[in-house]
Amino acid sequence: MNSLERQRKLFILSFLAIPVFLLVCFVVFPAIDLFRMSFTNWDGLSPTSDFIKLDNYIAMFHNPDLWQSLKNNGVYFFVHLCMIPVELAFAVLLNSKLRAAKFYKTMVFLPYIINGVAISYAFSYFFSPVNGAFDSILETIRLGMLSGHGWLSDEKIINFTLAFVSLWRFSGYHIILFMAALQSVNQDIMEAARIDGANSWQLFRYVQTPSIALMVDFVLFDNIRGAMQVFDIPFVMTQGGPGYASSTFTLYTIKTAFTFSNFGLASTMAVAIMMIIILIYIVQNKIIHGFILTEGK
Repeated sequence: MNSLERQRKLFILSFLAIPVFLLVCFVVFPAIDLFRMSFTNWDGLSPTSDFIKLDNYIAMFHNPDLWQSLKNNGVYFFVHLCMIPVELAFAVLLNSKLRAAKFYKTMVFLPYIINGVAISYAFSYFFSPVNGAFDSILETIRLGMLSGHGWLSDEKIINFTLAFVSLWRFSGYHIILFMAALQSVNQDIMEAARIDGANSWQLFRYVQTPSIALMVDFVLFDNIRGAMQVFDIPFVMTQGGPGYASSTFTLYTIKTAFTFSNFGLASTMAVAIMMIIILIYIVQNKIIHGFILTEGK
């Protein structure tokens, strides 16, 4: 038995060695170097750099354009957060015995597998004020009073327009994740609840949702990560404009590094966004995850 146990441990370690090595090389070491670089004024080209203590962090906190970019990220976060219960409800519906369910599953997941740049270009034409299809659709359904807005130029609505595009692309992915989790729910518990007289809403609220709490937790984290790191949609559709009205934290960070050649400050921003993601996740997890468990009791 001892020999068999040693072989088992050796087998496990041998399979873990390469993933751990890759993780250290491409995640741990770059993260450490990123943190070190955040205290320097490296311009991305010079062989040396100066240690400037907390100057980058102070400059970051006093940058109004960066705060505006972070505020724009908040629009993506809250729009997707409000849609998560709807996505979960759609997953429950598609997981039931619905006619043509496979077709609907394919249709909701299809936007996620399409290239993000292609989607961004398509929606740029869709919301075009010159010959865009969106204004034409509004005219057709007799909502012409809503047409004529600068969907990609009005500072008041531009981030909501971009968030809609992001929602269209990623909601199907979340629905498929929820469906996969719902299929793992113990059917004996579901049947027992039905026998006890539970209706569909009670099954959803007290049985299914608490049973997939781990997947809900993952989707919530994915929402934070995606909202804070969104890049391709605003970059292609608006380039962060007008001004910094639709710029995001990641877009501003990349511009700082490659346009202004300030890799030290960009590294500081990258460290900050990691800390923001972790902080929001901890707070959100304690609030929402605790609520789910309480409702399930």
